[in-house]
Amino acid sequence: MSKWLTVLCTALVWCCYLYSNPAATSMANNETDRVALLAFKAAIVEDPFGALTSWNHSLHYCHWNGILCSRRHPDRVIRITLTSQGLVGSLSPHVGNLSFLKSIVLSNNSFHGLIPQEMGRLFRLQAIELSNNSFGGAIPTNLSRCSSLESLNLINNNLTGNILVELGSLSKLRALGLSKNKLSGTIPPAIGNLSSLTVLSLAYCNLMCLRVSKILSDKLRS
Repeated sequence: MSKWLTVLCTALVWCCYLYSNPAATSMANNETDRVALLAFKAAIVEDPFGALTSWNHSLHYCHWNGILCSRRHPDRVIRITLTSQGLVGSLSPHVGNLSFLKSIVLSNNSFHGLIPQEMGRLFRLQAIELSNNSFGGAIPTNLSRCSSLESLNLINNNLTGNILVELGSLSKLRALGLSKNKLSGTIPPAIGNLSSLTVLSLAYCNLMCLRVSKILSDKLRS
């Protein structure tokens, strides 16, 4: 019993310390973002142009190539932009720990594997730009939890399965790009509930998909 009491007291002291010391809390948050970015780098197997060369311990991660941090919340990563860098590798699930992330732009690279379900944790995320890569598998259902999402561009990948019914819950979504994938089935009626949607790209689907997409596009113009 005394052992658990000691553990509880230690935890309470630590919580009080963090509450009374914002700098300590900020340091913990900083470490979370830094570790997440290093995990992102570790999942890259080829970096022909040295896009991630600056991603090292000698430079603060807010100054790393392709990284933008918040002004309101210093040291919190809000944007990753690494377009057309020739990067080869997978997208680390640790990206889901970047809780302040608003935009991730990795278009025109050679990312493969699955899009991590962990991205569904990022409720501040507004833009996911992963076009022209080699992502496979199904579209993660957890993306429907990204309630701030305005743009989802997955054009020209190797995604399979159906278009998610859950995407219809993204009320702020303005642009949805799923063209040039290996998706099957029809467009779920829930997509018609996206009242903010102005751009819908579903080219190179099967005949049924094309026929339904025309109906949806007519509805969007009305």
